[in-house]
Amino acid sequence: MFQRILIANRGEIALRIIRACRELGIETVAVFSEADRGAHYLSLADEAYCIGPPPATDSYLAVNRIISAAEVGNVQAIHPGYGFLAENAEFAEMCRACNIEFIGPPHEAMAKLGDKVTARQIAQEAQVPVVPGSDGVITDPKEALRIAEEIGYPVLIKATAGGGGKGMRVARNEMALKSGLQAAALEAEKAFKNPGVYLEKYVERPRHIEVQIIADTHGNVVHLWERDCTMQRKHQKLIEEAPATNLPRKVREEICAAAVRLAKAAGYTNAGTVEFIVDRDFNFYFIEVNARIQVEHPVTEMITGVDLIQQQIRVAAGEPLPFKQKDITTHGHAIEIRINAEDPDHGFRGSPGTITKLRLPGGPGVRLDTHVYEGYTVPPYYDSMVGKLIIHRPTREQALACTRRALDEFVVDGIKTTIPLARRLLDLDAFIDGEIDTTYLEREILGHQH
Repeated sequence: MFQRILIANRGEIALRIIRACRELGIETVAVFSEADRGAHYLSLADEAYCIGPPPATDSYLAVNRIISAAEVGNVQAIHPGYGFLAENAEFAEMCRACNIEFIGPPHEAMAKLGDKVTARQIAQEAQVPVVPGSDGVITDPKEALRIAEEIGYPVLIKATAGGGGKGMRVARNEMALKSGLQAAALEAEKAFKNPGVYLEKYVERPRHIEVQIIADTHGNVVHLWERDCTMQRKHQKLIEEAPATNLPRKVREEICAAAVRLAKAAGYTNAGTVEFIVDRDFNFYFIEVNARIQVEHPVTEMITGVDLIQQQIRVAAGEPLPFKQKDITTHGHAIEIRINAEDPDHGFRGSPGTITKLRLPGGPGVRLDTHVYEGYTVPPYYDSMVGKLIIHRPTREQALACTRRALDEFVVDGIKTTIPLARRLLDLDAFIDGEIDTTYLEREILGHQH
């Protein structure tokens, strides 16, 4: 087992990893930018080093500075958390070249799965259903038009690199496809330094179901069942649940088995998430792999009792998984609400600033993953998420009641947050009945035509 780990991240996930390490008896080295100097969670690490000014490019994305901090801190491993460098195959390779273990998948598997076209090919070879589309990157607009005619409009133009909805366009006709190809490629080039795009059939009003997997270096791959992440805005998740509602048992088992096949085919180890869309007839299609721990991992932890961060660390240290597939059973229902420093009434614009009052919810079944406190100043430089409210109760009905109660108790003054919107969403009949899709929020609630 490792003696010391560096955490190449910030905020609530850095705190989550510090806590997991503390329980395993592992010392931690935290890194921080000038914007995060004085954050309370840093005092829980054994050491903390400043790695640069506020912009992420000069701090949390500065590979050389993070490697230097790891060498000065004399660590054996680096945990990247999520975001920043978590899915950067070159960073993973560089860590290992410096004899520092990267707590994540092998860089080869990460590179293969990070490219969506390659990931699609691996899925097809593993007999995992994929959405009909192009066999590779589209280089000729005429080829795009031919494929669109073949599979039928609407089609989805997707960047082969990255994620988060960037480099993505829906085209409902020939004209939209021609203009969308160029726009998506430009956006992809800007965001990921890779202009490659490909085409998929656009599945109307799907659900977003993802499967948590974990694999060790001894050939064992298990799934920890599925999560429903359908409540989204612009491909950003707002509410996550486990298990998924209204998913027939046979489909649930098939989608989880497909995720395991894909992980094995890609030579994957450590934690990862295989993402699918599910249509109204319960046909499911692979869309991508997130080769890292995810923001919504706590709902899986709550229903399975598995500490995913600790398992990531154990696997990276070469330990075999302590359980087999048959040991992974689920108990109750879990819901996660992302709390973002954003103003939903004004286009979800960021709301950095100082938290003047903070009243946190509690009681049975309530877990709160957050690094903020009264007097904390939310910086404008990073992702707007300031915390996650996670609820676990014996039934979905009880979990919904507990989530409503906890949100009613939750007070954050001084900044705008998404708490009022989340509270509103929990009362929607479509959400309660499990009848939403990934475009529901924009279409029905926010009034954006999709």
